[in-house]
Amino acid sequence: MTEQWVDDALKMVQMKLEKTSKRIGANFPHASVGGIYQLEPPHWWTAGFWPGLLWLVYRETKDESLRQLAEQCEEKLDKVITDYYRLDHDMGFMWTLTSVANYKTNGTEQSKRRALLVANLLAGRFNAKGNFIRAWNPWHEDEDNSGWAIIDCVMNLPLLFWASEVTGDPRFEIIAEKHGDTVLDHFIRKDGSVHHIIRFDAKTGEKIEAIGGQGYGPDSAWSRGAAWAIYGLALLYRNTKSERFLQAAKSVSHFFIANLPEDDVPHWDFRLPDHITCFRDTSAGAIAACGLLLLADLVAPTEKNTYKKAGINILRSLYENYGAWYDETEEGLILSGTSHYPEGKNIDVPLIYGDYYFVEGLTMLKGNRQLFW
Repeated sequence: MTEQWVDDALKMVQMKLEKTSKRIGANFPHASVGGIYQLEPPHWWTAGFWPGLLWLVYRETKDESLRQLAEQCEEKLDKVITDYYRLDHDMGFMWTLTSVANYKTNGTEQSKRRALLVANLLAGRFNAKGNFIRAWNPWHEDEDNSGWAIIDCVMNLPLLFWASEVTGDPRFEIIAEKHGDTVLDHFIRKDGSVHHIIRFDAKTGEKIEAIGGQGYGPDSAWSRGAAWAIYGLALLYRNTKSERFLQAAKSVSHFFIANLPEDDVPHWDFRLPDHITCFRDTSAGAIAACGLLLLADLVAPTEKNTYKKAGINILRSLYENYGAWYDETEEGLILSGTSHYPEGKNIDVPLIYGDYYFVEGLTMLKGNRQLFW
């Protein structure tokens, strides 16, 4: 039986979306600034989270207006595919939560075709020397980041596993598993903390260095990176049944749980010097909670409660302590996300991916085990 606060939280989500969906429409919000979700172009990496959120709530309510907006967002992304130059590793985020979500929910053939096309494009970014999926494209003309891989990409791998499942072609899952092994070899530290960026020699595959990225520094412990790892490694284990991924997911989970503050919602980095402000990152909490709930379903019964309890505690704290439920001036659902502290971008504000994973976590607690991932 679902706890009452979960039902209450979903009702609050539905009430807010009924209002905000009319303003946001078939567009692509990222961060809330002054209470208003700022809209990004369709090629921005967060483009899937708003339609993904609409699909989550549609499954609960069957509100056709939400379905229509989600499908319109998916159609707008077609231009990004044909543009090509804007595509990077985050294709998985974008089309898993639009086309795969639509296909899994409604069996839409055109959505299946879109997602398979993108899976092929994502597979095309695989570096066979270093066994990693390349992250971004150059940000400016003279930049070479062709050897960069990032921890976030573990959450793009489900698109490849899905493609192998629906086509019967193992090449997609082989690439995903090889990238997963690179994560184990180079991203996960012995204490369970996680690097954000690893730079490889793109021609030889040799590791060159770790880069701090959105964490405080190369040796810090960016909490959202750990959250991506928890969920992504749990999904790798679910798809491969390879024990090495399960053990790594547990290791990162134990580090994450052990470093949570008193309200169970993480700071943006777990390893900060005293002079740096310890802002919360609610998005890291929401992502990790989903990963912990999935992990609870995958481990032995004697271990289940450790991960399930931690996931529930995080989600409940987000609902009770960080929800913007009664604030008519705030479009975001969950306050106090930290997007990119080193660049001073979107600090202590709602983030669309924090909202998405919070709601995904609620639906998992309601018993919905058909993940879009």
